[in-house]
Amino acid sequence: MMEFHHTFPAARGTQAGRPCYVAMCPLRLIPKIFMFDEDEVPPELRAQRALNRTRIPEIVSYLVENPSDYTISAITASVDAQVTFEPTADTGLGQNLGLLSVPMDARILINDGQHRRAAIEHAIEENPELGYDNVPVLFFIDEGLKKSQQMFADLNKHAVRPSDSISTLYDHRDALADLARTMVKEVLIFSRLTEMEKSSISNRSTKLFTLSAIKNATKALLHKGKNDPIGEEEKALAATFWNEVANNI
Repeated sequence: MMEFHHTFPAARGTQAGRPCYVAMCPLRLIPKIFMFDEDEVPPELRAQRALNRTRIPEIVSYLVENPSDYTISAITASVDAQVTFEPTADTGLGQNLGLLSVPMDARILINDGQHRRAAIEHAIEENPELGYDNVPVLFFIDEGLKKSQQMFADLNKHAVRPSDSISTLYDHRDALADLARTMVKEVLIFSRLTEMEKSSISNRSTKLFTLSAIKNATKALLHKGKNDPIGEEEKALAATFWNEVANNI
């Protein structure tokens, strides 16, 4: 009986003695081939947390609004079938580069990236051109529910959400983040006494303000929402206000 496969260019490697494969997968295939345990399945029988649907629209907007300037991280998945790997060479680097074939009837379960998968599906509906882009996928061979649950725990155990201050420092798309960075440059007291990475001041710190606090305070000062535009006159007004406050402290 003929068996049909999904075939991806891939690199082969090993983690903890187990084979794994990194492949580039077209975004348009992500919703079709990657499964997710739905919410009605009891938590003890799933290998993932329940999908938080409130997170999805924000990721969709990010992809749709930045089609030529977005970054999306790899998806990790387990395959419950025998895969085949055809290397491009028998020796050297080529023996770990080749074509990965996954049976079309295999169950491919997402261990990490279920919200990205859902967002990709909706983003392609709004902008079909995104479907021709690629996302890296890390494939493991499924070793059962217990192993998949442990993989989820391991992948998320050491994940740490970046502080609001350092996110503000590095986010060049957000107008409020740009406003906060401008305040640090234009307000003398902020330029010398602002903690740029942490969102709280430690006991021995020589700083008095955090970048995230400056962002939130200036946002309130100008009555701005998350996606509201901020003009140069408003930035100048805010800088004048904070400099005047500093002069009177």
